[in-house]
Amino acid sequence: MAESAEVRHVLFDADGVLQRRPGGWVPAVAAYAGERAEELLTVLNQDELASLTGDADFLPDVGVRLAEFGIDADPAAFYADIWLTIEVVPESLALVEAVRATGRGVHLASNQARSRAAYMLEQLGYADRFDELFVSALLGVAKPSPDYFRRVVEHLDADPATVLFIDDHEPNIHAARSVGLRAHWWSLDDGHDVLVARLSDDGIDVAGFGA
Repeated sequence: MAESAEVRHVLFDADGVLQRRPGGWVPAVAAYAGERAEELLTVLNQDELASLTGDADFLPDVGVRLAEFGIDADPAAFYADIWLTIEVVPESLALVEAVRATGRGVHLASNQARSRAAYMLEQLGYADRFDELFVSALLGVAKPSPDYFRRVVEHLDADPATVLFIDDHEPNIHAARSVGLRAHWWSLDDGHDVLVARLSDDGIDVAGFGA
């Protein structure tokens, strides 16, 4: 299908697009690890990768790393404090609703472990805000694998050229485009007006957003 095909589905990433960790990740971890916060966060992010595809439970790794770093904290409480402290950005949700009001399918497309995904869907209300929920741990594959996007378009039964993806990580954008999706590299720091303009370039009129 040609590039001029109408966009029928919009995929929104979560962290950095819809939500953020208030105060930042490193300062939050520093409350436990002090000057070794970045080091601890780096190894925890690496440990988390297996859980993003549903192949492992992240919590045991958290306990192991806390012990290695000499931190006397309950792993479950630490995990909840760091990973489940989430600020949903109202402007992003309003934009989701504005796009949805145009009649297009609006879907969540996020790398998440099962436990964090469940919290987001149930406690943050994402299950009611999106038509489909493409969570990596449930798909069995994570971004930036092109297979992630192949499974999404297969599930939607859509031509990739009619699917637009919004994410704040450049490798994910490249992967989506390699499968034929349209994609915009955008983060909360860029401001919502920028995203509104990019959506307009793709024929999605949300001019009344924020009015």
